Amino acid sequence: MPDAAVAGGLHLNLYPQRPLERRTGWDDAADGMKAVLTTRTAFLIHRRCRREAARCDAMRAGIRDATDGDLIGAARRLRDELRAGPADHAAALAIVGEVARRTVGLDPHPGQTLGALALLGGRLVEMQTGEGKSLVAALAAAVAALSGTPVHIVTVNDYLAVRDAEVFAPLYRRLGLTVGAIAEGDDESARRGTYRADIVTVSNKALAFDHLRDRVGTAGRLDDVSLKVSALIGRGGPGRRQPVLRGLPFAIVDEADSVLIDEARIPLILSREVEGGADAAEAREAFALADLLTADIHYMVVPAERRVSLTEDGRALLAERVTHGPFANRLRREDAVRSALVARHLMQRGEQYVVKDGKVVIVDEYTGRLMPERSWSEGLQQYVEAKEDVRLTGRKTTLARTSYQRFFSRYMRLAGLTGTAREVRDEIARTYGLVTIRVAPDRPSRMRRHRARVHAGAEEKWAAVAARTGVLRAEGRPVLIGTRSVAASERASRALGEAGIPHTVLNAVNDREEAAIVARAGEAGQVTVATNMAGRGVHIALGEGVAARGGLHVILTERHSAGRIDRQLEGRTARQGEPGSTEAILALDDPLVVTARAPLLAPLARGRGVLAMVARRCLVRIAQRQAERMHYAARRALIRHDRRTDTMLAFGGPPE
Repeated sequence: MPDAAVAGGLHLNLYPQRPLERRTGWDDAADGMKAVLTTRTAFLIHRRCRREAARCDAMRAGIRDATDGDLIGAARRLRDELRAGPADHAAALAIVGEVARRTVGLDPHPGQTLGALALLGGRLVEMQTGEGKSLVAALAAAVAALSGTPVHIVTVNDYLAVRDAEVFAPLYRRLGLTVGAIAEGDDESARRGTYRADIVTVSNKALAFDHLRDRVGTAGRLDDVSLKVSALIGRGGPGRRQPVLRGLPFAIVDEADSVLIDEARIPLILSREVEGGADAAEAREAFALADLLTADIHYMVVPAERRVSLTEDGRALLAERVTHGPFANRLRREDAVRSALVARHLMQRGEQYVVKDGKVVIVDEYTGRLMPERSWSEGLQQYVEAKEDVRLTGRKTTLARTSYQRFFSRYMRLAGLTGTAREVRDEIARTYGLVTIRVAPDRPSRMRRHRARVHAGAEEKWAAVAARTGVLRAEGRPVLIGTRSVAASERASRALGEAGIPHTVLNAVNDREEAAIVARAGEAGQVTVATNMAGRGVHIALGEGVAARGGLHVILTERHSAGRIDRQLEGRTARQGEPGSTEAILALDDPLVVTARAPLLAPLARGRGVLAMVARRCLVRIAQRQAERMHYAARRALIRHDRRTDTMLAFGGPPE
């Protein structure tokens, strides 16, 4: 969509967003064909962006000696020109890039200019980790905001949202733009004020749930006429309120593969607490019934799918043991027992959740951060609370529901940045209409990858991790040990402690110390154990003399459900042409590996020798690929569910 049309529409519409269209399987097939054709011709878009980037860099060289007064005067004229007609993004970026150099001390290199131009054109930009994606997003956001388009820079957590707003605030303010960050704990009034800024940095979850609250608060009437009428007559009736957001104009999604792909298999549900939820006595009875059942006879646990199913023998046994009371109802009884079994076998403390201040708090599996405002649905939250013997919260009822596929597709303009997009570029093109533009690194990578080692069990693995860390620390190199869960980080800490290796731990339990831990992680001899909190968006600066010793060494102690997530953790080292190295030290009983379905390979992997090690590495790769296929299927199922919901509600008018 042309920039002028986008910007002009925003001035006229109180809540700009794309209409939610009802789609069929034919539409999906057409999008798939279009995505394949578009991604195959991405080189033409890339070539055009390169030409514009070269022109921009040449123009910036011409204004490098301009006075600050002349530069700011040019920026003011630029704002008027951008709002008046077709935008010359190259000329605008030349001015914004020079202002960035003078205000925040960051001089955009050609790859960053190319990336910013691609973002302004509504593309997905793939740049290697450490290439300065935050600056790319800031440059594009500044140009878009100067044209009159409000911009949401979407990050994967609140920490990065606040950090990026603070880092680039001098650039935005020098250009006459306002900036704000949505932080955890902000009330509705504060959020509404922040969203009025020209540029807003916000986490993907906070943004999506603010939009859901707007839908609920306005009874789903976010069209321009309804909002203008509501503003004229007040709140517009009981339960109605003015929206917090001012629409969905332009989003730049950082770590786009994480937000648009990894997290897109789980629906976003806005709920409220209701009376009549599971009480402690009912939960205890459900757990007592679950104790009567035998695994693989009365029920089946499917760890890869986070699912428990009752067998016919299990249902019969429950029916025999329960003849009266609330559980005499078959559906209620079986649902309760299934929830109890899931809570016991699939929800583990230190992995999916932690207990903090007497409450069960979910841990985000992709970011490693606490999610105090989220809860599991269908009574699972209460059964986990009963298992941990904490006060049970009330059950939730759904107020509104969406998915990331649906939500981000409603932006008037969408763009994204990531370091790991190549495996999912076709899916991103088909789902969101985004073409991936790959930007070559400014400096060649000096990362050294060691061959993965897969041990027979966890004890051997942690002993090897401690031994390897001791050797590297003696060489004066910093070491980052990556784990998938809080429990795994604590197990790594015990192994290091037993080996007498000083270290720090960064996980969801001690997240308040995050900035200080990250600041020290690159110092000589420093050992840091971290969950995914030290993954995406985190820059670890090397201490004095560390580069000469080989740089930061990253040890991966588990594989993730997608290889892209592993590469993000590896990307904490060897950034911007610095030296660095990585290796994976794994075990056959790692959570991902035990889900692998490879009956011919598994016996070989449990043996000894070279053949066994080769089989173990193959088993790990198979487990990861199977997980990637399962998650892809879950994302497609969520899209189909949305489509079926639209079809069922079609008689009522628009889907919302």
